[in-house]
Amino acid sequence: MKKGFLTVVISILLSGLTAYAIVKSSTPAQGESQPMVYSSDGQAVRTVNLSLSDYPDFTYAAENAVEAVVYVKVTIKPQQQQQQIDPFFRFFFGDEYGYGNRERQGSGSGVIIRQDGYIVTNNHVVSGATTIQVTLNNNKTYDATVIGTDPATDVALIKIDASGLPTLQFADSDKLRLGEWVLAIGSPLGEELRSTITAGIVSAKGRSMPNYNGEFKIESFIQTDAAVNPGNSGGALVNKEGELVGINTAIVSTTGSYTGYSFAVPSNIVKKVVSDLIDFGSVKRAMLGITGGTVNEEIAKKMKLSTPEGVYVSEVVKGGAADKAGIKSEDIITDIDGTRISTMPELQAKVNSFHPGDKATVKALRDGKPMTFTVTFQDGNIENGTVGSDGTVAFYGAQLKAVENGVQIVSAGNGKLAQAGGEDGFIIRFVNDQKVTKPQDVIDIAKKSKRSIFIEGVTANGRPGYFGFGKDE
Repeated sequence: MKKGFLTVVISILLSGLTAYAIVKSSTPAQGESQPMVYSSDGQAVRTVNLSLSDYPDFTYAAENAVEAVVYVKVTIKPQQQQQQIDPFFRFFFGDEYGYGNRERQGSGSGVIIRQDGYIVTNNHVVSGATTIQVTLNNNKTYDATVIGTDPATDVALIKIDASGLPTLQFADSDKLRLGEWVLAIGSPLGEELRSTITAGIVSAKGRSMPNYNGEFKIESFIQTDAAVNPGNSGGALVNKEGELVGINTAIVSTTGSYTGYSFAVPSNIVKKVVSDLIDFGSVKRAMLGITGGTVNEEIAKKMKLSTPEGVYVSEVVKGGAADKAGIKSEDIITDIDGTRISTMPELQAKVNSFHPGDKATVKALRDGKPMTFTVTFQDGNIENGTVGSDGTVAFYGAQLKAVENGVQIVSAGNGKLAQAGGEDGFIIRFVNDQKVTKPQDVIDIAKKSKRSIFIEGVTANGRPGYFGFGKDE
């Protein structure tokens, strides 16, 4: 009887100790919140306790990077007539930009990249400026001069007379991942909000924007949800380590203010452009020599591809780098030097990282079979009037030759002439109302033109056609 009683007592004690241990192990320590249990569709759902250490810490990146981001104030020269401006950048100067004769003020941001005063910003921030002033985070103000600009990437390099300045180091923007945290630093809405820091994530890569002016653009933007507003243009996009991964450039908005999406030029593009501007005074742009576009579902079905990825080559420029390497129309480019190519903006960005004369391995699909080519990039900045090995003459990215009834566009290429509507096979008969019979006539008339070039002729189908474009300033 006693033995049975002791057994019961011991069992009760063991059960009690076990229950206490379970309760103790699940009870939060002092200062911790109690996990809550909810019912969702009849199943228990338990919340997870998060401490401050579970959230990203931006303090180091913010405190260090903000010292290298500057406020840029510009004075815009008077215009005698309305100046066309891409609505994509309208938010920077406002709707009245381009009107009237009085001087106007604009502002943006910039990033110090060298201790001796070199600052990178956007081309649209300093374009047309008669004076540029830069204010550092320590409130010191300097006059700045333009070292060089690159409208195709919307990058500009300016310089102030100073030394020992804080700088930002370039990161490899190709290594950015979707969902990665980033900080946007700049001066939104003017001088009163200088050195403003916002946080967000990388929500997309390789984005391109509508091009309302028909100008040649190289775009492979980093898209983020970090808040960016007028004045942030030219400011820094940095990673958690405080390294520069992009230059904030624009927003997409129907109101002119931030609505959830902002875009930055990747640091790899910026680094190459800035290096060229410092070393050569202009950008040495490599050219692959193709036209095409991102593979869509229709092309993927036609080419019997498993996924709609890559760049479809619709045309190869005769005598160009791709042509000489053996790439043909209807090839699908999938990789350049180990970088996966899924879209046309990604291809443009990758090609833009090379210099003329550089070699690269290009992988492609032809009739479903993998192909590998070694490409030697050509100079994409061929001057008008340059005669090619095939006898054609360069004109705004196109190749011209004399024919019986005018001047034929042998290859429109992908430069300003093609962007304006010039097509292969088009016969140029008149330039600015003057008859032409040879390529040199076209070039001579274009040189004399002060503002624009208007071309009339006959399309490859025999129909009358015309197009025009503005000259480079």
